[in-house]
Amino acid sequence: MTKKLLINSLLSLAAVLLVLTGIGFWLASLVPAAPDHDTLALTKPEDLTYLQQKPDAHRGKILMVVSSTQQMGNTGRKTGYELTELARPYYVFTTNGFEVDIASPEGGEPRAVIDRDDMGPFDYSFLNDSVAQQKTINSLPVDAVDPDDYHAVFFVGGKAAMFDFPGNNAIQELVASIYDAGGFIGAVCHGPAALAGVTLKNGQPLLHRRQVSAFTNEEELFLIPDADSVFPFLLEDALRQDGAVFKAGPAYLEQISVDGRLLTGQNPWSTWQLTEAMIGAMGYQPVPRTITPAENTVALLLTYERQGMHEARNRLQQLDGNRLDRRLLAMHGVVAAMKGELLKTLDIIRLLARAKAASNKIREGS
Repeated sequence: MTKKLLINSLLSLAAVLLVLTGIGFWLASLVPAAPDHDTLALTKPEDLTYLQQKPDAHRGKILMVVSSTQQMGNTGRKTGYELTELARPYYVFTTNGFEVDIASPEGGEPRAVIDRDDMGPFDYSFLNDSVAQQKTINSLPVDAVDPDDYHAVFFVGGKAAMFDFPGNNAIQELVASIYDAGGFIGAVCHGPAALAGVTLKNGQPLLHRRQVSAFTNEEELFLIPDADSVFPFLLEDALRQDGAVFKAGPAYLEQISVDGRLLTGQNPWSTWQLTEAMIGAMGYQPVPRTITPAENTVALLLTYERQGMHEARNRLQQLDGNRLDRRLLAMHGVVAAMKGELLKTLDIIRLLARAKAASNKIREGS
């Protein structure tokens, strides 16, 4: 009897393992292979149609500021500015007729954080762009910049910004001068750390009662559980303490705040929309641009968050599977699972399956 029970138990366990293995293979099949980064890395500016649409008129100059910090405090962990948050706005600004200079607190060559999974054609093109690279490698020291030369300033994110943007007198004077002169202020992700403590010539804090978006406490603590001891402060807390009306969207999805001439974005996925919103705020219609698969995926997830699964499925039907970034969609499923959000995890798996089916249907019909 005991032997029979043992055999039956082993058979049941084997069946369960077989089912779980099958589920695992099925889930893995929903996620496509990574892009061919070796080929993408060869992208040059002349390969991108978007960059060939520059208007004839010169619309002024914009200063982009990146961090000079290379290490997170005394942790020994390397850091720097986020390349994607520099490259993409740089090309939006230049394509829309603005000349761009790049500055950093210390000047010279700052350290970039390059996450291969986030890299796309525009980012690799930036690395192969001799003009852009010359400006980046020889970034201007912020304290040597004349604010009267610029129509706007844009602060690039990256965790490094938390260490040398806040409390920097040259940065604070630059922001106040450009804003008081009628210019525009933009910042994305950790970039809004530059805005904390800025006082305008009327004596009011720049952020007092102003709508602002930036990397949230939720996003920070999920990625770095000890962030409140690694960084001088949590960015969301600092902006709120400065009087900002903090506008947070769902974690790791697009969220921007436009408050007059102050424009801010929550995270890297907000970069495209934020930069084009700046172009609009400055009085111009942004040059048309093909929406990226990652942007479509973020829009799909925002539809799910705000309107539910039914509307997300409807939105998915309007897109073919090749216009979505299924790897990014899967990443959000993993995040939901790590947070214990079972229903959301299952819903994202369903969306992944539908997206794959749509992609297969198109491939079979071509």
